[in-house]
Amino acid sequence: MTAERVTVSLPPELLRDAREAIAAGAASSLSAFVADALRTQLSRARALAELERVLGGRPPREALDAVRRDLGLAPA
Repeated sequence: MTAERVTVSLPPELLRDAREAIAAGAASSLSAFVADALRTQLSRARALAELERVLGGRPPREALDAVRRDLGLAPA
């Protein structure tokens, strides 16, 4: 895979937590960790866009909250 170098600024506590996760084996590097986080966020955005397309608009907040609860996810 080819990669392009970019520069980002992150809050210190977020960077600290990411480095701790990497040290615990969550990813092989900070770049891999950030790439995976971006992939996850983009996948979520695409899924929500498809849901909006199918439903003809954004699902009501209550419906999204109910699904998140059912899946054991943290509130948005």
